[in-house]
Order: sequence, then structure tokens, then C-alpha cells
Amino acid sequence: MTAAPVCPACGEPAADGARFCESCGTPLTSPGATPTDEGAGAGSAAPDGPAAATSPAATAAAGGCRACGGVVAADGYCEQCGARAPAPHDHEEEQPAPHVAGVTDVGVRRRRNEDSMALGVVGDVSVLVVCDGVASAPDSDIASQAAATAARDVLVAGAATVAPGDAAAWSRLLVESGHRADDAARTAVDDAVARTDPPSCTFVAAVVSPQLLVAGWLGDSRVYWLPDAGTPEQLTEDDSVAAELMAGGMSRAAAERSPEAHAITRWLGADAEETTARTVAARPDGPGWVLACSDGLWNYASAPEVVADLLRDAEGRVGADPVALARDLVAWSNASGGHDNVTVALARVAGPPAAGPAPAPDTHVADAGTTPTTRRRPAGSLPGEPDAPAP
Repeated sequence: MTAAPVCPACGEPAADGARFCESCGTPLTSPGATPTDEGAGAGSAAPDGPAAATSPAATAAAGGCRACGGVVAADGYCEQCGARAPAPHDHEEEQPAPHVAGVTDVGVRRRRNEDSMALGVVGDVSVLVVCDGVASAPDSDIASQAAATAARDVLVAGAATVAPGDAAAWSRLLVESGHRADDAARTAVDDAVARTDPPSCTFVAAVVSPQLLVAGWLGDSRVYWLPDAGTPEQLTEDDSVAAELMAGGMSRAAAERSPEAHAITRWLGADAEETTARTVAARPDGPGWVLACSDGLWNYASAPEVVADLLRDAEGRVGADPVALARDLVAWSNASGGHDNVTVALARVAGPPAAGPAPAPDTHVADAGTTPTTRRRPAGSLPGEPDAPAP
């Protein structure tokens, strides 16, 4: 029996005789070639190193078709083969300072990148915000970007007045940033659309300084503390069914493989009932990395020890530039399956500073605690299409 054709770019199955993928427009046959039996990231093993792991969006030639190299017309499709060109948000990178950077990518299975990030640096304080749009609602990509930007702006503005080591003040500001992000998500699209099927997103933000780490969140996007020496930690605790199962005694691996593992219990948007971010603070005792990410990464590397090993391996190969590290981790996620959009944001912590006067703030902005409710919403997946759980 001949295997049904599968899109080599996004992994979606195609109808017999189809010349182009209905999901992304990629040609299913080419001269001298046959359709692949398995799409990129559709359960295949990750190749050695990151080079083969990038998404079609990240590898498309500037201004050219990712499938054949032809000319992309104004409607976003190739004039030669009809393949869909990547949208600008399919792959974006930000680096507001040498020690802070992030990468967001559509992955290899999705048609649209609904993840968003917003980063900023003020003096010794770094701000990381990641929002993951809920794919089962339209325009969640718009809501997630509006939410991330609004939260980032609140935290950057606060960094000019809040002492870097004031955990209580930063926790209050993170709660405020979550409310402002919720307001932005609710008003990001037309009222009629919002009333019928409101867009929504998760929210996670981290404020990072040499003497303090503070994170706030709603949903299942995460913040990890990955010290150079010592025990890595997942600072946030998911608002999800999987987290509830783990709280009841189930192992992480079993909980994250459960059918409803990615159903979130809190989120931002017009249909959200509880939008007060939970917060957590920690004081680093040495150098390391703070990593904020969407579930597109931790689908394949969930435990903090595994994430730390991935980061150390990447640092050994590509060095300590945070944008290179974030790019490498995104590529690894895509090579591991790339089922979902993936966002990785990193901030380097040099360690507690010696006593002395604080430097004047220098602002750089990159453009681009409550009890969870029992209400649930599928996050990051289309109806009937659960995200791939962590192995």
C-alpha cells in the first residue's frame, strides 16, 4: 500500500493527488522527488545539532520562496509553485541588551505563530514577558502580542522607581502588569469578535536583577532559574490540569501525558474569570540564566534538570550569546517535533553584586497569588488536537 502524502514542511496529511498542502501551501511533489512519508517534526527523532532543526519560517530565504526559491507575490504566495510565504511573526528575534534576548517561532506544524514576547532592560533590571495565544480562539496571536507589550511596558516603567531588590514591590507590579495585559488582550480585537469567541492567552513575566528574581504568571508558560552551579528550578507552577494531577501525587511524566494535560485553568482574555497573577521570588546566590518559555519548549523538556542540561549543551556549542542560545533551543524544540509554536527568552544573571552605589537607569526596550479555578480551557491546540506532551 502506498503511504498517503504528508507535507514535508508542516507535517499535515494531504488528500490523494493533491499538489499543494492545504495548511501551508507547500508543494507536495517536485521533479525527481516523491512526497515524504513523515513530515518534519511529526514524531521523528531530533537530528544531531541544531542546524537541521529550524522551522520553514526561520530557513526561508529573505524575500524568496522557502520551497523553490521563486518570487513571493503580494498575496503571500509564491508565483512559481504556490507555496505560502512565512508571515513576519512566524520567526522573530529580540535582543535589547547583550545579556538579554528571545526568539519566537511558528514551529513546523502550525500555520500561525500565536506566541508573543516583549523584552526590556532598565539599568540592572531585565524584563522578560511571554504570552501564548490559545489556538482554539481566533485572533489569539493579536491578543498575545498586545498582552505581552502592555505587561512589558508596566514593568519597564516601574523599574525606574522600584529598587531592584524589593521583592514585595516587584510582586505588586507583576500583579499590576498581569491586569494591564488582561485589559490589552480583551480590547485587542473588534468587540463583535471578542463577544462571540474571545481571543485569550497565557501570561508569564520575569523581573531579573543580580540580587533578585521575581516571576508572575497565569496559565502554563514558565520561568526557570538555571544556575551555573547548583540545583535548577522551575519557579512558576502551571495553572493546568497536569499541575493539579501532580499536586495530587501523580508523577510529572504521567501528568504531562494525560489527555487533558494542556487544559489551562487560568488565562487572560474576555472569558477569563480570575486574572490576578500569582508571583514567586528567589534570590540567586551565584551566576546563571533565567529562562521564560511557552509550552512549545517544555513539551519536550519539562523537568528543570533537563532544561538546564539543554542550555549547558547549547552554551558549549554556540557560546553565551543569549540570542544564539535561544535560537538553538527553539531549533532543538522544532527538531524534537515542533508541534507547537515555541518561544524562549533568556536573561543572564551575573550573581549578587558587591555593595556600592546603584548605576543610573539606562532603558532599552525591544519592539516587536490566588487559587486556580476549576474552569478549563484548551491551550495552544486546535479543537480535538492536543499538544504533544513531554516525553
